[in-house]
Amino acid sequence: MTIATDKKYYFSEIFHSIQGEGHYTGVPTAWIRFFLCNLQCNGFGQIDPTNPDTYDLPFEQFDTSTVKRVEDLPVWDKGCDSSYTWSKKFKHLMGQKTAVELSHQIIDTIRTDSNPDGLFLHPVTGQRQHFCVTGGEPLMKHGQEAFIGIMTEFKRLGNMPASVTFETNGTQVLTQEFKDFWHVDNEVTKDVELFFSVSPKLWSVAGEQAKKAIKPETVAQYRSLSDKGQLKFVVGSEQEQWDEMESVISQFKEHDVDYPVWVMPVGAREEEQTATAGAVAKMAFERGYNVAARVHVYLFGNAIGT
Repeated sequence: MTIATDKKYYFSEIFHSIQGEGHYTGVPTAWIRFFLCNLQCNGFGQIDPTNPDTYDLPFEQFDTSTVKRVEDLPVWDKGCDSSYTWSKKFKHLMGQKTAVELSHQIIDTIRTDSNPDGLFLHPVTGQRQHFCVTGGEPLMKHGQEAFIGIMTEFKRLGNMPASVTFETNGTQVLTQEFKDFWHVDNEVTKDVELFFSVSPKLWSVAGEQAKKAIKPETVAQYRSLSDKGQLKFVVGSEQEQWDEMESVISQFKEHDVDYPVWVMPVGAREEEQTATAGAVAKMAFERGYNVAARVHVYLFGNAIGT
C-alpha cells in the first residue's frame, strides 16, 4: 500500500505516560489519540443513560475560546470523557500532520534524560515501551491509514515498539490494506505484537443502541488477525448493566471471540470512580472477571494527556 506522504491527519493528543487500563497496566506507553468517532456515548454518568431527554452534557456548554490547548480542557463527569476527540466544536484545537510528522512527534514525546533519543527499547532498562493508538475511534479508515504510515516510518528509523494496542469500540471493519500490513511476511510488522483492546459500549451505561454499538462479527475479524486482546467493559453496580454485559459477552463468544474480559467501574474522574470502584470490583472478581481501574487517573488526577 502506498500512503500519500503529504496527506495530513487530525489528532487530538500525542503524549507519553503509562497504560492505565487492562492487560498492559503500568507499562510505559507512547500514545496517539486520533480525532473523530462514530459513537458519542452521551449516556455515561447520566441519571438515566437510556433517556437522552434527561441528559446533562457539560461539553456542549463549554466555551472553547477560554482554552488554546486540548490539555487545558476539563474532564467532564457526564457524557463521553473524551468528547473533545469527536465533537466538531473542538476541531480547531486539534493538530493536523502527515504520518511521517506524527511518527517523529511520537518519538519526541518518549525522550527523557535517561532516554534522550526517544527509543522504544529503553537504553537503561532494556525494556521495550508500548505504543497505543486511541481516539475517538482509531480504527476509522483514516486512523488505519495513518497508522500504516507511522509504523513504516518507525521501521525506517530503526525504532520499533514490540507491541501495539488499538483501543477501539469494536465497530469498525478492518481495511484490506490494514490486514495486509499485518501479514506474516511484512518486514515492518513481523516482530510486533498486535493487541486489540475492545470496549463495547452498553445501552444501559453509555446510551448507545446495540444495533450500532455491538458488532461481534466485526470483532471476530480482529480476533482472526490477532489472538492477543481483551474485552473491556465499563459498568456500575446496577444489575441491569451486568445482565446486558454478560449478554454481550455471550454474543462475542458465539463468534469465537474469546479475549479475556476486564471490568472497569464507570466514571471518567477520580471522584466518580472512587464512589463505585469497590462494589464493581467485588462483583467482577466474584464472577471470575479481571478487574481494571484507570490507574493513570489515580496517579495523575483528572488531567488530559496522562
